[in-house]
Amino acid sequence: MALSARSTPASDSGEEARAFLQARLALYWKVLFFIMLVASGLALAGAWKRIGGDLVMDLLLAVSAAGLWWVCRRGAYSLRFLRWFESLALLLWFSCASLLPRYTLVGFAEERRLATAEGALYADAYLSILGMVGVAMWVSLRAALVPSSPWRTIAHTAMVGVPTIVTPSLVMPDGAGGLTLRPLDSAVFPWMPAALIMVWFFVMLTCAVISKVIYGLRAEIREARRLGQYVLERKIGEGGMGEVYRARHGMMRRPTALKLLRADQAAESKMIRFEREVQLTARLTHPNTITIFDYGRTDDGIFYYAMELLDGANLQRVVDVGGAQPEARVVRILTMACGALAEAHAIGLIHRDIKPANIMLCSQGGERDVVKLLDFGLVKELAIDGDAKVSVANTLTGTPQYMAPESIVDADSADPRADLYALGAVAYFLLAGGEVFRGKSVVEVCSQHLHQPPEPFAARGVTVSAELEAIVLACLEKDPARRPQSALELRRRLEACAVEPWGDEHARQWWLEHQAALAGDAAPGSGVGRTIAVDASRS
Repeated sequence: MALSARSTPASDSGEEARAFLQARLALYWKVLFFIMLVASGLALAGAWKRIGGDLVMDLLLAVSAAGLWWVCRRGAYSLRFLRWFESLALLLWFSCASLLPRYTLVGFAEERRLATAEGALYADAYLSILGMVGVAMWVSLRAALVPSSPWRTIAHTAMVGVPTIVTPSLVMPDGAGGLTLRPLDSAVFPWMPAALIMVWFFVMLTCAVISKVIYGLRAEIREARRLGQYVLERKIGEGGMGEVYRARHGMMRRPTALKLLRADQAAESKMIRFEREVQLTARLTHPNTITIFDYGRTDDGIFYYAMELLDGANLQRVVDVGGAQPEARVVRILTMACGALAEAHAIGLIHRDIKPANIMLCSQGGERDVVKLLDFGLVKELAIDGDAKVSVANTLTGTPQYMAPESIVDADSADPRADLYALGAVAYFLLAGGEVFRGKSVVEVCSQHLHQPPEPFAARGVTVSAELEAIVLACLEKDPARRPQSALELRRRLEACAVEPWGDEHARQWWLEHQAALAGDAAPGSGVGRTIAVDASRS
């Protein structure tokens, strides 16, 4: 459903709002601490002349601000506690701060020998207004830093204004270096309280405007980052069909990956293919196929879908970081991938873009090296692939280094055995640490797939068991009839290999050894992504 203008944004009532408020309160008291630390330093610079109440108040305010900063940095407090803590801390701190101009007035009067009533009254009025300006700057800083509605900001500013107005109106120097209560028949009544109230009224309005602008901008940013029930966090990758963002579900807080069709790819044929991708992938339930949660369209027509967010690395990165992989691990990876492909082929789907970047190794359910087959963006449905808008003739559909010969000659003639050829090329890449065929151009690579047999692993300086090498090279046969005829057959042959199993301990050791290198590699396109507005009622 669409979010109404008066409703509270979802992120304002959850863990994100609580953590953000606590962090901003800590930042606010940190800033006030450094302000008072500088003020204390300036006061200490003149302490050789006199050590008065103004220096004591500077140090007291600095120490108390440091204490409030420390409290906000430790633990995780509830949102309700933080609101009450903020109100009480502001009232107590600014009540003490309202005395600072009074003690400054004491020192001012002593230094300048203000013996006449007119001179003392002038200094009193001057320092009262100056003190109010200082407090106004501090509360304006609060309006800018601490997330709050305009009405709450008005309430806090009015609360702080009480000691700011009352103290200079009722407290005056006693002539002996201290403070005393001002007589009610003093000449400052009623003009000083009235003037201070008038000034503070404009301070309240200013703070309310600051809070409204910043609070409104935060709400707009939150809504601009929403896609249906999902909130975008950062861009983590992109491919030929779209961009991928890390996101989370607004209600369940479930980490999610959101894939969007880019605006420059939003032609009708691309949109149809993208929509088919999610519809077809959503039919797959194998544990080694990425899970699709839901999908929808944004207000400006951008198609998106939500899928599980995986914690791991694709096979391209695994080889880039760790080099050629052990036979046992390759057999495990291929066996799992065969399971995912067997389900897809059984319902008439061909992936057509099997490659290392589209197969991930991740941790899931307490198990390491779980294979996930990704990106069905080029998937072909055998029963309905006659739409020219979806399958464009005279184009290569797939990644040349992993394309079966028949896919290069005629993409529409490809059947499930083309996926097995690509999986064999992935296996070769994992075992040898490089692609089957290497050329200077797409044409050269495609020509090698069509006419040149793969090099034996020994020619690449790699030792692979004869049984596993025979399986991989069988997958890479030019003639589909000479390959394994199904993913299930390939899986049976892999399971029969006399290879020591790749266990969880092997996987744990590998990830421990290479985690730092994998983590140091920034995700493609990571950073602040563009924002997209959506009406959730249309998804």
